[in-house]
Amino acid sequence: MPPVGVLRLRSGYSRGMRWLNKHPSSIRSAPGLEWAVWRRLPTIFLVGTALPLLAAGLSWWASDDLAAGGRDPGALRFEFVMIGIVILHWTLVLTVAIGCAIVLLMKGPTYTADSYPMPDADEPLP
Repeated sequence: MPPVGVLRLRSGYSRGMRWLNKHPSSIRSAPGLEWAVWRRLPTIFLVGTALPLLAAGLSWWASDDLAAGGRDPGALRFEFVMIGIVILHWTLVLTVAIGCAIVLLMKGPTYTADSYPMPDADEPLP
């Protein structure tokens, strides 16, 4: 009898149970637009981040300080809008990446969990 809290593995599993097993008759679907988008995402992420931040940096560098130590409100508003555009861009890229990952997983081979024989498979209980 194993100690309390230790699971007994079925015979045939020497290294433990695998999480998912490939179904023997499964096939992969043909790759589509998701792979093209997936490969371009790092470039889209970097360019979409660098351009607004570059514009905000140029605005900050070019704006004059006011007499009281403040900044030009129009330039400050532009910089905040550029930061907001960067954050929006990050969320959009993340959303597209999640969508691509879901499509990639759905087009992949079929996986099945371990079968669990029902004790009443021949005659269901009333």
